[in-house]
Amino acid sequence: MFHLQGSLLDDVDEIGLRPLAATRRTPLADGAWVDVRPGWLTGADEVFAHLHERVDWRAERRRMYDRDVDTPRLLRFYGAGEPLPHPVLREAREALSRHYAPKLGEPFVTAGMCLYRDGRDSVAWHGDDIGRSATHDTMVAIVSLGTPRPLLLRPVSDRARAEHRGGTLRFVVGHGDLVVMGGSCQRTWHHAIPKIAGAVGPRISVQFRPYDVR
Repeated sequence: MFHLQGSLLDDVDEIGLRPLAATRRTPLADGAWVDVRPGWLTGADEVFAHLHERVDWRAERRRMYDRDVDTPRLLRFYGAGEPLPHPVLREAREALSRHYAPKLGEPFVTAGMCLYRDGRDSVAWHGDDIGRSATHDTMVAIVSLGTPRPLLLRPVSDRARAEHRGGTLRFVVGHGDLVVMGGSCQRTWHHAIPKIAGAVGPRISVQFRPYDVR
């Protein structure tokens, strides 16, 4: 079991971004990897409050087991060219594009957002493998705001399952933390945010992706 404890307190009032040079990489099986930068976004309390109050969060229903069910979180997707709801998110996307340009070879252009209202909200096991990520290496960069929640990963490709000797990986992603899943991660590993029992505060995740990756 792999565990990373992210930032728990936002002790810097000014909104900004810390250097990405302090990012820590964890190599995974079958050409996948995960980068973690604890406390990357400072002033996260103010950013969280702004997004929580001003984003036009949307509920969705999805077909599951022959019936329509509510998606257990609220959503908002910002397509390429659509203005983002806070200036620091534009700065974050630009900083990520610069930092990962040598490997990614293209910028991050979209921003998906999820609001986990409490511990009952979650996302099931999946890979962001709609579009080019079904066949090509790519990256998904996630900025987390609010209550820390575990991000779980498990291998799904035959090679990843054969190479990976441990169990499910667990990264505790905290307030202002950055997680980047890269390489083959979206097609060879799955990730999830599980439900949590008891009183759990809200969390917002912002997922930056390149063009044609969902």
